[in-house]
Amino acid sequence: MLCAALALSLSVAHAQSTSPSPAATPPPALTPAPPTLTLPELLLALRASPGWRGADLSYQAAALALQSARTRAGLSLSAGADGSLSRVPWNGGEWKGAATVTLSASVAVLPWSPALEGVRSAERALGAAALDLRAARAAQTAALFQALGGLRRAQAGLEAAQAGRTLAERVLAITEAQRAAGLTTDAGVLDRRAGLEAAVAGQESAARAVTQAAQALTRLLGTPVSVGAGVLNPPLPDLTPAGDLETLLARALRQRPEVARAQAAVADAQAGLAAARLDARLPDVSASVRAGQLADAQGGGGRTVGASLNLKAGVLGVQASVPLRDTDSAVSGVALSLSAALPLLGRPQAAALSQAELGLQQAELALASARQATELDVRTRLSALEDERAALPGARTRVQSAETALQNARARLDAGLGTTLDLAQAELALLQARHALQAAQDSVALAGLALAQATADLDPFLPTLPAPLPTGGQP
Repeated sequence: MLCAALALSLSVAHAQSTSPSPAATPPPALTPAPPTLTLPELLLALRASPGWRGADLSYQAAALALQSARTRAGLSLSAGADGSLSRVPWNGGEWKGAATVTLSASVAVLPWSPALEGVRSAERALGAAALDLRAARAAQTAALFQALGGLRRAQAGLEAAQAGRTLAERVLAITEAQRAAGLTTDAGVLDRRAGLEAAVAGQESAARAVTQAAQALTRLLGTPVSVGAGVLNPPLPDLTPAGDLETLLARALRQRPEVARAQAAVADAQAGLAAARLDARLPDVSASVRAGQLADAQGGGGRTVGASLNLKAGVLGVQASVPLRDTDSAVSGVALSLSAALPLLGRPQAAALSQAELGLQQAELALASARQATELDVRTRLSALEDERAALPGARTRVQSAETALQNARARLDAGLGTTLDLAQAELALLQARHALQAAQDSVALAGLALAQATADLDPFLPTLPAPLPTGGQP
């Protein structure tokens, strides 16, 4: 019995040792890390962002509208054909057929033609769209630098929060040691513990702020990216436009898209008023000439050419007709015609003229309002830049004060008059002062960027590639 049990246990052990091991679970797929980009690479990536592409599409739509207007005002050709079958008289005549091919051409020739005015209006719209395109690209560029500034501030806040948590942990450890030695109370320990908990919450909040700032940059570019230390550490570039207030105002009034749109609207209103005045005093007159085989025995036409001019529409038309079967009975000649129409009652021209005058007044008021808004915007942003610059010396002085305090703390520690906790607090104060200085410098740079955007001096095509290395062996 004992031998049987021993054999059974040995067989089970052998079966367990020879049984196949479960298949190794493959490691989960890792999400590739976003690429780390430099500032030139970020500016290049901005050109593929949704906002940049949307601005390009808006400009392309305006360019297509101009192309369509030019096509309508240009030379147009058309071909047609008509056929007829007649029997005269009905009770004894024969069936006779005729077919004619017609080629027509028309073009707007008079300067007040609505088609030509449509071309001029589309050209003005395209000019305003070009400024809109530049402004939209500049806005995207400004948004990129603002997002970078927000990311820099968030990461500086996270660094300060981590340093504050480390200091709070040291303070709590020292307080607990003092409590164990009977040098403080439980209330002091709880107070230090509450300070540590607040520091932990601040660090977590700062980490979330970094995540949100990175998501804002991702949303702007349309793709996840990582920003290199070479972008986050040095100051933001200074893009402040040069010139005094009057120079900045003049450039803004010349380059701002809303002013250009208002000017285009005034020009359109002036053209509409001129067209309404012309329509009020110019009758609807059309003149035409037709030459060739005007009629045959059956009343049909032969080979003819003709031209017509509509005075009000300003369109010249040319037409040629060729029958598919020649007739010997066709008679050649020339036909001139002139038609005019003058409305006697129910003339809408007077009301249209008054409406055009009101439209011009509204467009001029809109232009004045756009200019005033532009001037106010430039003045406001220039004032904000001066305020940010005025706060910069104080931030530098606070850094110098924190550096002096840190030197004093080290000297006291070396002399045995201070503690390592005093030194850590001085280091934290210096870190916070340096972060405040960086934030002030970024605020000055962003205020200058906003001023450049207000004056339309911000170049959306900033240097996006590193400068090429010189040739010829020069370093």
